[in-house]
Amino acid sequence: MSLTTDSSVAVPVSETVASRHGPMPKRARFDVLAGISGAHLLNDTMQSVILALYPLLKGEFDLDFFQVGAISLTFQLTASLLQPVVGMVTDKRPTPYLMAMGMSFTLVGLLLLATVSSYAGLLFAVAMIGCGSATFHPEASRVARMASGGRFGLAQSMFQLGGNAGQALGPMAAAAVVLAFSQHGRPQVAWFGLIALLTIVVLLQIGRWYGANVKKPATHANATHGLALPARTVRRAVAILLVLMFSKFFYLVSISSYYTFYLMHRFGLSAHTAANLLAVFLGSVALGTLLGGPLGDRIGRRRVIWLSILGCAPFALLLPHVGLVATVALSVVIGMLLASAFPAIIVYGQDMLSHRIGMVSGLFYGFSFGLGGIGAAALGLVADHYGIVFVYQVCAFLPLLGLLAMWLPDVRPPADGAASA
Repeated sequence: MSLTTDSSVAVPVSETVASRHGPMPKRARFDVLAGISGAHLLNDTMQSVILALYPLLKGEFDLDFFQVGAISLTFQLTASLLQPVVGMVTDKRPTPYLMAMGMSFTLVGLLLLATVSSYAGLLFAVAMIGCGSATFHPEASRVARMASGGRFGLAQSMFQLGGNAGQALGPMAAAAVVLAFSQHGRPQVAWFGLIALLTIVVLLQIGRWYGANVKKPATHANATHGLALPARTVRRAVAILLVLMFSKFFYLVSISSYYTFYLMHRFGLSAHTAANLLAVFLGSVALGTLLGGPLGDRIGRRRVIWLSILGCAPFALLLPHVGLVATVALSVVIGMLLASAFPAIIVYGQDMLSHRIGMVSGLFYGFSFGLGGIGAAALGLVADHYGIVFVYQVCAFLPLLGLLAMWLPDVRPPADGAASA
């Protein structure tokens, strides 16, 4: 996948960017940002229900940890492989209503998840939900940047906040609607199809605004300008960002996919209580996401990326060796710190390659999904052989890879951005 069109320098951002994707409003459109963030909330609420269902599915289908991880792998890889493709296509041909059309896949996947009677059926159902996610994130991230008014970090944080809030609400909703019915609760998943229908309605309205703005001609006042960087610098920066995302998401998936099992195994908690504590952790991730983007606008994306990943290392190293209260407290701190990195990473990449917003967004979102799936399956295999506690002891060293952020180049946002990066 080529990141530049010249062998020596990255393509500079020019006025054709704005003409292709529509002019950026002079002020942030918070109504549009609220709408796309709300759609992200609903989308990720539906997705995170899958995580909360793991204990129920493990018992109902007699699954081992590797098979549980393979469910995540199927969902995450389906989304990750398609997202960069969707981003590249829509960079050339923006499709305002693609997000709403893609949400129909999520609707079908939820209905199948509630009714299938085989493990293969479960995998197909989560793959359908993954297809819905793949069509949503690249275009939604583009909409957030279009509506930012130059406050790119803030807009990306608002967008990601919706997703993180949805991830926190999903396990609680599943605990209330599905897990409360114990072994007979899976058909209740079909009720989440109503959320999919609501999301389609919201995305139709967002698509109308997107379509109206993407067709407007650019003017000199709102055209974006970026820095030309050597292709080698761009490739090195992208490689470092992908390694940092590996450390971040492999560690996060050890919590999001196996936190409930860890709490149940080590502290003897019920599935219902463990699901609620998972929601507490995911809530801290949402808070960290809210802080990361605006902080990057103020002090620079590179500093936020470095400090957020490396800064959680001491807490991660302590986590496997403390009691229940300290475990919950440390997981909250870890979630806040690690989550603050992702808005900065996304906007850093968009600033560096502003002429390929969809591809960059799809690449990083897709890579994060793929890492989550691979991590879930790999860590599940390790847990089957060495125990769930061992997984947390090994993953605790991953945040140390945050040291690589020292070698990121100084990338600044387009001229109308609010702050340097």
